[in-house]
Amino acid sequence: MEMQKVPEAGYKIIGLWISGIQRRLTLDNLSFPFKLISSYLKAKSVIKSFKPDVVVGVGGYASGPTLKAAINKNIPTLIQEQNSYAGLTNKMLAGDVQKICVAHEGMESFFPKDKIIVTGNPVRKDILNIDDKRAEALRHFDLSPDMKTILVIGGSLGARTLNESIMHSLPMIKDSEIQLIWQTGKFYIQDVLEQLHNVKKGNIHVYEFIKEMDLAYAAADVVISRAGALSISELCLVKKAVIFVPSPNVAEDHQTKNAMALVRNNAAVLVKDADAKGKMVSASLELLQDDERRLELQTNIGKLAKPDAANHIAEEVLQLITFRNENKNIKHES
Repeated sequence: MEMQKVPEAGYKIIGLWISGIQRRLTLDNLSFPFKLISSYLKAKSVIKSFKPDVVVGVGGYASGPTLKAAINKNIPTLIQEQNSYAGLTNKMLAGDVQKICVAHEGMESFFPKDKIIVTGNPVRKDILNIDDKRAEALRHFDLSPDMKTILVIGGSLGARTLNESIMHSLPMIKDSEIQLIWQTGKFYIQDVLEQLHNVKKGNIHVYEFIKEMDLAYAAADVVISRAGALSISELCLVKKAVIFVPSPNVAEDHQTKNAMALVRNNAAVLVKDADAKGKMVSASLELLQDDERRLELQTNIGKLAKPDAANHIAEEVLQLITFRNENKNIKHES
């Protein structure tokens, strides 16, 4: 995704020939050592020509060789861990970097305690103040102010289970006095529309992708979502009652661990992926009808929000640069 999105935003991006290790015996794993060596040499070349003051990694495969190249050149390094269960790359780098910015408390089991800074995850700015946007949101999505609303956001590839569960429970949804904002993802939109062709959609509003997420959140009374790190960070900020359906198709089952970090704080409801067809919609409808429980979840999830995460991380990066420059000056003077 970043190979497309970063140039669109006006920035140059350089790719590395690197991928993760499969958890099973595959031919792809045989090429991993060659990918690692190639990526390290390329990262080393990039760092030599770019001459960064600090290098930041966010846990992707490319972070490994890039930060190792920086560490070997004595360039200050910082990693950011978005999830409540640390990824393999960040765990491997933790001993050598200067700072580790995390989104969740209790990450001492993965990283050295003295390096950890709880910052939260950076999120889009337009969702920071949605309290006054509900009327605009209802108009935008053509919704009734007299009915409660469920928002379904499955992402892209991770949307399959959520889409199938909504289709399975359409009769239940249509029999309820609710309205639905449904983001299917681009891979599933045609299939969903075909299945809905002979169905009277009524209060079901289907979208491939929702650009105006601030309005979608403002309109929603309950949100159904996967449990990716950034989704969770956004939902904490918008203070919405959430049904999390963690994707099982992720490394270390980290989405379940992300969701459980909120469930333990009585800040969200979890429905397992395997149970979604039978339980996801019914759990959402129950939550819509229970105003007291919904308010409780909204209050508790809001307590976990960190709206200044981006600034906090940027400040930590700048401190590393300042510290490095001060050391350079001391060495030069001596």
